Amino acid sequence: MRAVKFLSATAIGLALAGAGGAANAQSDELTLCWAAWDPANALVELSRDFTAQTGIDMEFEFVPWPNFADRMLNELNSGGRLCDLLIGDSQWIGGSAENGHYVLLNDFFEQEGISMDDFLPAAVYAYSTWPKGEPNYYALPAMGDALGWTYRRDWFEREDLQAEFQAEHGRPLAAPETWTELMEVASFFQGREIDGNTVYGAYIFTERGSEGITMGATAALYAWGFQYEAEPGSYNMAGAVNGPEAVAALEFYKALYECCTAPGYTDSYMSDGLDAFRSGQVAMQMNWFAFFPGLHKDEQVGGDRIGFFVNPSQNVEASTLGGQGISVVSYSDNIEGALEYIKWFAQPEIQQRWWELGGYAVHNAVVTDPGFPASAPFAGQFLDAMSNVRDFWQEPTYAELLLSMQRRLHDYVVADVGTAQEALDELVEDWTEVFEDDGKL
Repeated sequence: MRAVKFLSATAIGLALAGAGGAANAQSDELTLCWAAWDPANALVELSRDFTAQTGIDMEFEFVPWPNFADRMLNELNSGGRLCDLLIGDSQWIGGSAENGHYVLLNDFFEQEGISMDDFLPAAVYAYSTWPKGEPNYYALPAMGDALGWTYRRDWFEREDLQAEFQAEHGRPLAAPETWTELMEVASFFQGREIDGNTVYGAYIFTERGSEGITMGATAALYAWGFQYEAEPGSYNMAGAVNGPEAVAALEFYKALYECCTAPGYTDSYMSDGLDAFRSGQVAMQMNWFAFFPGLHKDEQVGGDRIGFFVNPSQNVEASTLGGQGISVVSYSDNIEGALEYIKWFAQPEIQQRWWELGGYAVHNAVVTDPGFPASAPFAGQFLDAMSNVRDFWQEPTYAELLLSMQRRLHDYVVADVGTAQEALDELVEDWTEVFEDDGKL
């Protein structure tokens, strides 16, 4: 049973108006909560400028990804005062808005001249709005991200492998543009000996406990044309979630797992993929763009040895959304200071610096600059991905929805239980029950 706390827009406005005394008393410090990963370290560096400008010291609570959701959602649901600012996952926006965890920012944005038109539309839609697409903003887009791919460019460019692949497939060995091509490339490398080591075709997500296999499999599902609803806003999933395109995509993901991945990766997510790639086990790896700056700098596989490509298409071009918005926690004792941070972070020059330090800015002043695609080896692919991202349900019941999908996908893909059609039919049944209990069906 979720803890429910509803705050109307009027109530939040009164809270803001009455926060002056407490905020002034504590304006010398803010705590920002996020996941523990490379972009968080970049944000620490960036935030030194905020402290220098305002005199407000920044404290940070960074939680490792496997524990991040449980830790932060428990904090929100209990009305905890640890976090003044929270960079929370896109899926949390619905529940955090409806349960009153986040401050509605519309009036503040209008007062400070902060326009959501200055950010990529897909980022605003995914990271900021609830209900989806409505002009109600509970976060500022903070960290754009999407699922992308890395590959061993140095292996792909070897003349002997080029010649062999060309003879087999009648095309150059190159970063795949479709999932069919990805399978061909992965199969080509599977079990091959390179520099005295046995290597494997691809690393893909299989983790069951949190969100891993859902994030990985939807990269294929979206490319086949998967939709969550037969008609947007209807919660009618029959024929969409379990339609022929979805079945074909899930069968393909399982076939890729069985054909062309390294042994032992049966419950694996982000860090396992980074390890597999850095250790030279795999020719290709799916992972989040957020990790690509660090990989490009890696002494073993970075520089000229690594290449990047956007999630392959099949029937459509689509990428699984990652990334987060930054929100003001309504239980904060320093809402005024937190809003000051939002105002500072929204500035184009700060957003440019954020990108340079390794964060993924989605401000138009940064990403539409003519020099942006050449600013990093993965910048152009990131921009392409953000133009066609798709996200999981952002409903307040997203946790129940996600756990069902994790179970059904892992049982079929990894545990070899049943068929793709059965897995997706059962998923529709699971989700129908959730939405019925939530009064939406």
